Amino acid sequence: MKPAGNVSMKTLLILAAIGMAAVVRPGSGRAEAPGDTGWPASFQKVRIPSSGDGATQAAYFYPAAGKEPRPLVVSLHTWSGDFRQEDTLAVLARQQDWNYIHPDFRGPNRSPDACLSDLALSDIDDAIDYALTHAPCDTGNIFIIGVSGGGYATLGAYMRSRHHIKGYSAWASIADLEAWYYESLVRKNKYADDILACLDRNGRFETAAARERSPLYWHTPDRKNSRLDIYAGINDGYTGSVPITHSLFFYNKVCRDLGCTDPEHQVSAETILSLLKYRRLPSPKNYGRIGERRIIYRNRYRNVSVTVFDGTHEMLPVAAFRSLVEQAGETPKNRNRK
Repeated sequence: MKPAGNVSMKTLLILAAIGMAAVVRPGSGRAEAPGDTGWPASFQKVRIPSSGDGATQAAYFYPAAGKEPRPLVVSLHTWSGDFRQEDTLAVLARQQDWNYIHPDFRGPNRSPDACLSDLALSDIDDAIDYALTHAPCDTGNIFIIGVSGGGYATLGAYMRSRHHIKGYSAWASIADLEAWYYESLVRKNKYADDILACLDRNGRFETAAARERSPLYWHTPDRKNSRLDIYAGINDGYTGSVPITHSLFFYNKVCRDLGCTDPEHQVSAETILSLLKYRRLPSPKNYGRIGERRIIYRNRYRNVSVTVFDGTHEMLPVAAFRSLVEQAGETPKNRNRK
């Protein structure tokens, strides 16, 4: 799953500057090729020692200008990507003059050390530590965001990060490797083989090993002061590789674990079936729009939300970043450094 194809970082700067709603569609691009980067000089390539095993993690890093504490956005690469993957959010963070870091956390999910291993999760926390040490970070405004495999990692960080995070934004996320393995087998794509490589069971699939790397089966922390927003495009699973059930089931799991007993705040089986079968609600409602896209379904319990919009396997980065900016109490602006 790769970012939108053949769009250079320079082009993204221009698009973001004029406010165009760029889209990140994993699986369509070229930016994951080794050494293929378009990162401008203002983004530093840094090396971060692992607190888990002493290995060195690479990341792209942007420290905000001046000494005034500024928010930090931690942007997580996709399933097949690494820290070099071009990222529209980097452009938007630079414009807003936010601190930004794009960690490697063991690279593509094709090895046991990747794929939400303890080491990969530790690497994400280590990247946050690096940013807090080397940039003027507002510790009350730290955000983690990702699409596809990055959404998967965002859910993992929500469940297990040791940091206080203001907001988590997970798009087109994988939540259950067991389900996704069989879904990928049916679609005859490469992700089933990737999952086997991550589980390291000599090419055999084992449910218990898959669940150990699946946020859907983990303990849910009560992050009272953290917000989790989950997004899925209604056509994902048809025109994309991750069915929306991953997002819907994870939302329901977190709500139940946080004590939700009101069925109005959970996604009913009838709603899930209608969204899958007809890609609409049994009784459609007007939920408004996200960016320029129609919202087909939305629900919220406490500080956890799920949004299904008219789209596919993608992030709407301008809308996504705008939500983070609003959570930080700011308004979107062009704050490019000279």
